[in-house]
Amino acid sequence: MRLPGRLSAAIDVLTDVETRKRPVSEALKAWGLNNRFAGAGDRAAIGNLVYDALRRRASHTALMGSDSPRALVLAVAIRDWNEDPAALSDSFAADSHAPEPLTADELARAVGQLPDDTAPHILADVPEWLAPSIERAFGDNWIAEGQDMAGRPSLDLRTNTLKASRDRVVKSLDRFHPRLTAISPVGVTMPAGAGDARTPNVTTDEGYLKGWFEVQDQGSQIVAALANAQPGEQVLDLCAGAGGKTLALAAAMGNKGQIFAYDSDRNRLAPIYDRLKRNGARNVQVRAPHPGALDDLAGKMDRVVIDAPCTGTGTWRRRPDTKWKLTPELLAQRTAEQAAILIEGARYLKPGGTLVYITCSILPEENDDQIVAFLNAHPDFASLPPSELWQAAFGAAIHPDVETAQSGIALTPRLTGTDGFYFNALRRGA
Repeated sequence: MRLPGRLSAAIDVLTDVETRKRPVSEALKAWGLNNRFAGAGDRAAIGNLVYDALRRRASHTALMGSDSPRALVLAVAIRDWNEDPAALSDSFAADSHAPEPLTADELARAVGQLPDDTAPHILADVPEWLAPSIERAFGDNWIAEGQDMAGRPSLDLRTNTLKASRDRVVKSLDRFHPRLTAISPVGVTMPAGAGDARTPNVTTDEGYLKGWFEVQDQGSQIVAALANAQPGEQVLDLCAGAGGKTLALAAAMGNKGQIFAYDSDRNRLAPIYDRLKRNGARNVQVRAPHPGALDDLAGKMDRVVIDAPCTGTGTWRRRPDTKWKLTPELLAQRTAEQAAILIEGARYLKPGGTLVYITCSILPEENDDQIVAFLNAHPDFASLPPSELWQAAFGAAIHPDVETAQSGIALTPRLTGTDGFYFNALRRGA
């Protein structure tokens, strides 16, 4: 397929997402099944167009004067992919699979600039109702944070030190030109390409099949390292999900001690079994959700890790459709769940133990605000100093902007080149 046909396909996918209200990933899969002539490169390019359109939907809409799928895709092609508008329109006329040629208004808008009085939330490409929260989290830098959250993410891998070294992983993936991550000492990264660049399919690599590495954003690697799980400890991973952080904790502990991996959703937990086997993680005991599944652990854990259910605002680069679907009601639901699970997690800690609170959110309602509320109700807990945790984990001083007002750690694309994450470690008094 040539670019005009790919643009048409992206318009069709966005129309499907809009009319059927289904996730982008499902709409892209359905398009691929219905158009089997399209090759892997075509599907990747169409996916890039769709995701880029949603990443900067607010500013694309403002520029084009429309939020239609056509307007968004044309904005991506010209504004993000640097296609010449006149040449692009001419190519449409010569391609039977192309959209309609650009109108005079579309041509003029596509080469224009956003006016000086453009609303801040449009410049930041975030929902207007969330702008005050994001500004509260990042102060004067909030627009820049939003803009970086609208970029493409890198592909990050975590070396499984139970089976391989980082050098070995880099060598096995040499054809993809991997780089070492800037912060995680076990991470490997492949920066996102521009335009129709394809993301490497590393899960078919021999090293992945042998358990040498896992696909895991560097931010997730960082918070797992900050959790500071030690060999020989008793650790509860209370929201284990598919096990990404569980595997990182197992490697950090060198398979010594015990990790109890639990999740309230049996379906989320299902993939963990195969992943544990492939990674060679032998110190993990999976606890399936049923009444009383964790009662015997109460008051016995050295460390409880809570990767809390959240809005996922920190993953907007990877799932930009969720940025525009988030509602105040869903945020309220998540914050209620977080407050409850912090209280639940504290139940399993022994005196002197550490409660680790993690979200993949950039919103203060889910981060510092939760810590303030918890500490007010539990004066026997106190946050550990972020600078000391960072120095111990990475042997370097923490960037001052990464530390939050409530002794938390905030990771973002702008600050750390990662997805958005929040981390706070709370020590229970002896």
